[in-house]
Amino acid sequence: MSHAASLLIVEDEPKIARLMADYLTTHGFEVTTLGHGDEVMPWLEQHSPALVLLDIMLPGKDGLTLSREIRQQWPAIAIIMVTAKVEEVDRLLGLELGADDYICKPFSPREVVARVKAVLRRSQAATDAPAEVQNAAVVLNEDGWQALAHGQDLGLTAVEFQLLRVMMQAPGRIFSREQLMDHMYRDNRIVSERTVDSHIKKLRKKIHEALPELEIIRSVYGVGYKYQPEG
Repeated sequence: MSHAASLLIVEDEPKIARLMADYLTTHGFEVTTLGHGDEVMPWLEQHSPALVLLDIMLPGKDGLTLSREIRQQWPAIAIIMVTAKVEEVDRLLGLELGADDYICKPFSPREVVARVKAVLRRSQAATDAPAEVQNAAVVLNEDGWQALAHGQDLGLTAVEFQLLRVMMQAPGRIFSREQLMDHMYRDNRIVSERTVDSHIKKLRKKIHEALPELEIIRSVYGVGYKYQPEG
């Protein structure tokens, strides 16, 4: 790395926080740790980390609430949820609220570093892309993580935005659910195909509300989905 990326760890178990911080520091990151959910938003008002490692179960504001608030105010900050809960609903909820990835406890420090580097690579790729990818109906503002239809913000979640961006980068190409999952999540094994369908359904609904005359995200029966910019 040409310069150290700044990370924030929000974890109320001191031993876990220290373990993650020590390992990430060894791998060249600048790390700050906080142990209480109520400390996070005030800290972020004064600092600009590249990524937040965010535990779900916290004193004060919980991780899911914080994930939503961070994404609303600072969409460029990457978020990795850290959870001891193994139920899929918790993990998917975290992603729908704006998280980029998640890690389940217990985890290895090596896994944490790998996930952080992967998420930062994806974030950097988005930053390096053209600021706007346009067509007649939809504009993607990569820097602001916004999708605009005739100037109207569609209010996409981070996952919905990434799905749309992936498909818009290759108009007419049919993406299988598995291919879309490869773009969305590092660990495909814990995300079912119906999860992709659910995100696509919500994405299409938001687009339809703004552009009822167009169907730009199309289903291809038995194969997957494609972005079709022309009527």
